[in-house]
Amino acid sequence: MTLQKKPAWVALGVSSLLAGAAFAGSHGAALSGDLKIISDMSNPAPRAVMEGMVADFQEMHPDLDIELTIVDREAWKTQIRNALGANPPDVVNWYAANRMLPYVNAGLFADVSDLWAEPEFEALASTKGAMTIDGAQWGVPYTYYQWGVYYRKDIFDELGLSEPTTWDEEKANCEAILASGRKCYTIGTKFLWTAGGWFDYLNSRTHGYDFHMALARGEVPWTDDRVRQTFANWRELIDMGAFIDDHQTYSWQEALPFMINGEAAAYLMGNFAVAAFRDGGLTDDQLDFYQFPKIADVDYAEDAPTDTFHIASGAQNMDAAKEFLRFVVSVDNQTKINGGDALGQLPVNANAEIGDDKFLQEGFDMLSNNASGGIMQFFDRDFPAEMASVGMEGLQEFMVFPDNLDDILARLEDARARIYE
Repeated sequence: MTLQKKPAWVALGVSSLLAGAAFAGSHGAALSGDLKIISDMSNPAPRAVMEGMVADFQEMHPDLDIELTIVDREAWKTQIRNALGANPPDVVNWYAANRMLPYVNAGLFADVSDLWAEPEFEALASTKGAMTIDGAQWGVPYTYYQWGVYYRKDIFDELGLSEPTTWDEEKANCEAILASGRKCYTIGTKFLWTAGGWFDYLNSRTHGYDFHMALARGEVPWTDDRVRQTFANWRELIDMGAFIDDHQTYSWQEALPFMINGEAAAYLMGNFAVAAFRDGGLTDDQLDFYQFPKIADVDYAEDAPTDTFHIASGAQNMDAAKEFLRFVVSVDNQTKINGGDALGQLPVNANAEIGDDKFLQEGFDMLSNNASGGIMQFFDRDFPAEMASVGMEGLQEFMVFPDNLDDILARLEDARARIYE
């Protein structure tokens, strides 16, 4: 898809353009030449967002010729390396944290630390760690979403329970829920990744973000006593019978009815589950959300998978590429693309507006103001793909057969030695 100068179909709000221009226009002379962008925002709603962003930027820079190519998201995962090789585009979509690492190490992503040194980027502070490798920043985020504990507020009210803030309070609540004949948590681990969410939170709450990420980089043995302590905390819940039975036979969607029907009280999940809860008949008066509680005296790190834009190191129009990244993270654009019927996720700019959805409001507040430990990208993004696959198999096995822990950790350690060599 190519957008020529001043496309006739573009209809834009003047105030939006002026606000965007005020952010982006102060950083240099008028832009010209070609700007080539490859995006994996291929589903209908994200595609409309991507096309709208490019149209807005085009209107602000009429002397710039923008070529936008949208590719299938799954296909892009295998195409990106070749695309960044000979004759690369200027800007591409990808993911934050360790998912950037192969392309940073290969010299395929440009260092954009100069952008992050600009005053406007202070509003992106909660995501800076996820964009940083070796002390430099290698792209910008454009959206993320929170994980946390979604729970049946009406069940908590019935049992006289409050949102827990400590691990002891979490376990005490669970004991009361079990005594009422319900399970504490629903979960479907058939496709493994949901168990990764539990490990992310238990490990980062027990030892902190830096330790969790060191494990993800292969710098810590899986047989380390600190890793064992994470599993010991997890086992406290398993031994209580906190999780629904036979969870390994359910997908995450198939586990939803246990909470919708009141057989389980909570679900550790991403914010994308809210729509499914609502579709299942839960009202916002019945459904609520809390931040995973504190275990040890470490700062809160949160799972918030972050989608990103990067400049190819071989970009032919570096000035235009940087200006586009500035535009992407601007207050006005962040408000526009993340709310309502657009992406329906969280803006990465702390000064953006988020609308009146209570779960987005709570997530935005949590990630902007109470995630000082860092932003995790989720187990299957923070760990290399092969390690993530082997690791999540082990996590699911532990949830079903916790007595297998020694064998599980030995297998994961063997995989670590082979994968990170």
